[in-house]
Amino acid sequence: MTVTTELVNAAKMARRITTDVYDSEVTRLLNAALLDLGVAGVVLPEEADALVEQAAITYFLLHFGTPEDPERLLASYEAQKGQLSMCTGYTDWSVVKS
Repeated sequence: MTVTTELVNAAKMARRITTDVYDSEVTRLLNAALLDLGVAGVVLPEEADALVEQAAITYFLLHFGTPEDPERLLASYEAQKGQLSMCTGYTDWSVVKS
């Protein structure tokens, strides 16, 4: 999964950004979110995925500007990441060794 124009626009809408001035930073944060999910063991799907995109947008909201409630956003992102990392459709259980 890659950061698409649609995902960038969705993240910007979540923060009510109407200019393209911040697109490179938005893209950078969304890429960081996808990398963070990967580090947590989430296998990113090839196609756009609503759950992964929502987690990436939550990560963006947490790290862009000065959010009003960063603790709530961090808890939300960590919960989303945790759920994705435990779901069969988002992990590769074949690499788990005992």
